[in-house]
Amino acid sequence: MPAPKTAPTILLTGFEPFEDDPVNPAWEIARALDGEVIAGATVHGVELPCVFGDSITALDAAIEHLKPVLVVALGFAGNRCEITPERVAINLDDARIADNAGRQPVDTQVVEGGPSAYFTTLPIKAMTQAMLDEGVAASVSNTAGTFVCNHIFYAVMHSLAQHSAAPGARGGFIHIPPLPEMKTRGAQQTRNGMDLATQVRGIRAALHAAMTVTQDLRVTAGQIS
Repeated sequence: MPAPKTAPTILLTGFEPFEDDPVNPAWEIARALDGEVIAGATVHGVELPCVFGDSITALDAAIEHLKPVLVVALGFAGNRCEITPERVAINLDDARIADNAGRQPVDTQVVEGGPSAYFTTLPIKAMTQAMLDEGVAASVSNTAGTFVCNHIFYAVMHSLAQHSAAPGARGGFIHIPPLPEMKTRGAQQTRNGMDLATQVRGIRAALHAAMTVTQDLRVTAGQIS
C-alpha cells in the first residue's frame, strides 16, 4: 500500500527574547499559531536564537525536518507600529549593536559568495491587504535592515533556493511591531505597540493569503503602500 499522504506544513519562525526584554512578540505569535491548520497546511512554530550564524543553523535544521511548503520568519522592529512584510533581503550583516551572543559583524556577507539580494517569493501585497481587511495595521516594507532579521530573511531565501528538502516552497520575512508592554529602547522605539491578539490575527490572515494567492496584487491607490 502507498504511504499515507501527510498534510503540508508551514514553518513559522520567531526569535527568542532580545537583550533584557522578557518576551519577543515574534516567538509569541509563532507559538500561538503552532498547530493551527491554515488553508490546509499545519503551522509549525520554531524559536530561533537571536544570534548571527546560529539562527541559520536552527532554520536549516527545521527546513530539513519539516519540509515545508511555506517558510515565514518573523522579527520585531521597535520603531514600527504596523505589521510589515518585507520585499527584499540583502547579503549584508552590519550590526549597530551586538546580538544575544555578543556577536557584532560589520560589513560582512550573510553567505559568502551568495547573490547580492533575494526578493521574497511571498505575495506580500495580497498578504498586506488581507491584514488590512481584518482591521490590522499593515504595509509593505522595502528594507529589512542589516541586523539578525535581514540575516535570517536572506538565509530563508538562500536555503529555499539551494535546499532539496523543500522543493517549490515559497518564503519570506515579516517585521512586526513591539507589544505595548515592552520597554522603550531610546528614541527609535515607537510609543504605540500592537497587542498580541491583534498581531496573531494579522499573521493568521497573512499566512492564509500566502497559501491561497498565486499572483500578487497590483498597487491600488489608497490601499497598499
